[in-house]
Amino acid sequence: MPALSLSVLARKGVCASLLGAALLSAVPAQARDGRNGALIGGAAAGVIGGLAVGALLNGAAPPPPPPARRVYVEEEPVYVAPPPRRGPICHYERRKVWLDEVEFTYRRVEVCE
Repeated sequence: MPALSLSVLARKGVCASLLGAALLSAVPAQARDGRNGALIGGAAAGVIGGLAVGALLNGAAPPPPPPARRVYVEEEPVYVAPPPRRGPICHYERRKVWLDEVEFTYRRVEVCE
């Protein structure tokens, strides 16, 4: 049986005491009944109250189960070799090209390795 929290126990205790008080006040003993009438009325109220409280406590739906814990499993890294090169790798560079001894310009030149 799972442990009940303090708030649930307090709430159930308050409900039981209110129900018991209501039942005891609903069946008052009168003076003409004498002492035996009061005892029988109190016992009957206790039995009825106990049955009612037991039905309330046992008839409640159980709380839903806690959510499942998710576990993250990290996979080991896998080395993947780069594909083999096919031919030279080329790129463009800006290079200074001299037009004469004083003037120059920049041109894009393809450079392959």
